[in-house]
Amino acid sequence: MTAPTTTPPAGLADRSDERLVEDSSPRALLGGFIRRMRSGDLGMVPVIVGLVAIWAVFYAQNPRFLSSRNLVELSLDSATIGMISVGIVLVLLLGEIDLSVGSVSGVGGSVLAVLLVYQGWPLLTAVLAALACGIAIGVLYGLLYTRFGVPSFVISLAGLLAFLGVQLWVLGSNGTVNLPGDSWIIDFANFWFLPAWASYVLAVVAGAVYLLVRMATIRRRRAAELSAPSMVSVTVRAALIVIALAGLAYYLNIDRGIGYLPLLWVGIIVFMDQVLRRSTWGRHVYAVGGNEEAARRAGIGVGKVYVSVFALCSFFAAFGGVLAAGRLQSVAQSSGGTDTNLMAIAAAVIGGVSLFGGRGSMFAALLGMLVLQSITSGLNLVGVAAEIRYIVTGAVLLLAVTIDSLSRRARKSSGRF
Repeated sequence: MTAPTTTPPAGLADRSDERLVEDSSPRALLGGFIRRMRSGDLGMVPVIVGLVAIWAVFYAQNPRFLSSRNLVELSLDSATIGMISVGIVLVLLLGEIDLSVGSVSGVGGSVLAVLLVYQGWPLLTAVLAALACGIAIGVLYGLLYTRFGVPSFVISLAGLLAFLGVQLWVLGSNGTVNLPGDSWIIDFANFWFLPAWASYVLAVVAGAVYLLVRMATIRRRRAAELSAPSMVSVTVRAALIVIALAGLAYYLNIDRGIGYLPLLWVGIIVFMDQVLRRSTWGRHVYAVGGNEEAARRAGIGVGKVYVSVFALCSFFAAFGGVLAAGRLQSVAQSSGGTDTNLMAIAAAVIGGVSLFGGRGSMFAALLGMLVLQSITSGLNLVGVAAEIRYIVTGAVLLLAVTIDSLSRRARKSSGRF
């Protein structure tokens, strides 16, 4: 007897595994986008829409808000706390929190100032010592969490108070230390800008790098017989990146141009995004944040992941404190205080990183910080009192967390986690 042949149900034969189907038509892309939105996979859409709305409102109130000069200042002011927020993104991806980043940034700036001014250390050595202090603090947090099971909320809350005291002790009775006026870190944070021609070259290089990386990805996916975007769509996107960045550079060059400080901040964000998405360590971070027990059973060194992430978080906090010292040209007892913690944590959450862990992008630190700094800059231009800024910032933060909760509920109902 011959084995009976089975005929696929009607229509099934015409459908291939969706991983093997390539459809880059505008209609297919739009349909996929709508399906993702309905299933709760919102990505960066809410924060981008919110940023555009904020800019439109403040521009209507005061056209100077979108002037080249104000945007240059906005980029400079965003970079210091934005650097701290890079570390917060990493911790949130694990579903944890660090409430002490403001105090750690103050310690980093204080160590830099005291070693440079009072001890006569070379600037670069003093900077490295400040960053080393940040790493040591983060390793301590990680060991307390992994070895003794102390919740990160408690660890960092204790650190907030303890390292505030350390900062006061390091600064001593003077309370304020002014950095030497000829320090290159002051010039770097305030007065160094790319030449106009270099900003345009950078725009072309960014588009070319994007194109080459995506082409390599397309080749790998096609070799594995998986779906891949068309070369035409990738080329168009690369061209749009070049046009957008060149247009931004042209507009900023009307004033002073692109500062070295925000360029460093954005460069680190891009680098860390690649590390998270393409390295084994980055995949482990997402895996541990998504399901710690499953990650442990898969053979991932969960403890090492936690220690490394806490170390990086405190490193970026100290780095932000060093840059803030250069930006303000001094370090005081209030450095790292006031709303530094609020801004750094709120930027990551508003940027789209889930408080439940396992979901989010490093670009949340960029977009979320731009949202908060835009609110601050716009309200200052309009002449609104400081208390209103805190109210508005709190409302935006609450809205972001609400959206995250609703999208998480939608993902559960649609079977996406």
